[in-house]
Amino acid sequence: MDILVTRMQGATVSQGPMEIVERKGLGHPDSLCDGAAEALSIALCRHYLDRFGRILHYNVDKAVLIGGASEAKFGGGRMTAPIRLIFVGRATEKWNGERVPVKDIALKTGREFIRSQLPWLDVDRDLKVEIGIRQGAVDLVANYDQADFAASNDTSLGVGFSPFTETETVVLMVERFLNSPATKKRHPEWGQDVKVMGTRVGKHVNLTVALAFVDRFVPDIARYVRSREQARSEVYRVAKKHTSLDLSVDVNRADLDAEGSVYLTVTGTSAEAGDDGQVGRGNRPNGLITPYRPMTLEAAAGKNPTTHVGKIYNLAAWDIAKKLSAHEGVEDVHVYLVSRIGAPIAEPRALEIRAKSSLSTKDLNAAGQKVAATALKAMPTLWKKLLGDKHRVC
Repeated sequence: MDILVTRMQGATVSQGPMEIVERKGLGHPDSLCDGAAEALSIALCRHYLDRFGRILHYNVDKAVLIGGASEAKFGGGRMTAPIRLIFVGRATEKWNGERVPVKDIALKTGREFIRSQLPWLDVDRDLKVEIGIRQGAVDLVANYDQADFAASNDTSLGVGFSPFTETETVVLMVERFLNSPATKKRHPEWGQDVKVMGTRVGKHVNLTVALAFVDRFVPDIARYVRSREQARSEVYRVAKKHTSLDLSVDVNRADLDAEGSVYLTVTGTSAEAGDDGQVGRGNRPNGLITPYRPMTLEAAAGKNPTTHVGKIYNLAAWDIAKKLSAHEGVEDVHVYLVSRIGAPIAEPRALEIRAKSSLSTKDLNAAGQKVAATALKAMPTLWKKLLGDKHRVC
């Protein structure tokens, strides 16, 4: 195993001429898929532990949401076709002669999760949960079940970086504000489907926010326009707490007020009629989509937390980057890990830490090696934190 600590050259992202950052909120169709897959992953883990004393082989990191149909109108509309959530993956369906109720667990989890995220959706009437989960391949199950150590189930990679730039922080905090319980209590007309796109050019940041409105709380176009302006004003206020850069905010730019064509929904999500979703198309494990930073296409949500490096290595990379960037004299950190299928998860093929730092080469290497060694040692028990909701993966 190679652990490399190298010095990052050139300007940091925040010093560059431009930056783009995106976050899809908890009611966005892609976020719903990520969240549902991860909720099912946790539910399966807990069932396996309760019944068999160990987590059995599974991966439920494929899910798709097929949007429904609706007739939104001021004062309250209706759903005309249900949303379909389809779970796809592999899971152990029988162990030591005992059947595992995978389908029942998935049906219950999917319905409970969507209900928790979309309070204005009638889950009993307007949601269909479908299950496409099958038994895993014999060779992959055998690799998973070897008793001596937790073996990487794939040859895959993980990346992470720290700290966030001001633009990244602003985008994250704005979405969290809009979807916070306190905000929803004051503004029930603001739905859960929120998307925030932050674009920094020079020293100016523009936030473009897509915010679904819930029609039953909006009696007419005049009320909609007033509430949209309130949203713009409050987003600006919250964002200014987290940046000293010049700032502008747009909310629902596609609205055509004169024609009455605005972002109005029955349930607070575009999934009811306007959009579909899929695991892996949304936020990375740090909660953001950051094309100016190292990223991977790996979807962490739904993956088995004991051996699936597509989840474990991405979480470990963020952890390493965060802890090293907190070290005095370290300004910016990027972390890269790659695994080898069948090898112990705590022994990656390679691990590189790139850091922009004023430390000497010797001191930087020592600090990086120490943080990396601690993270690798903790990998075999990382799943316990995930089951305890200590980590978010989307």
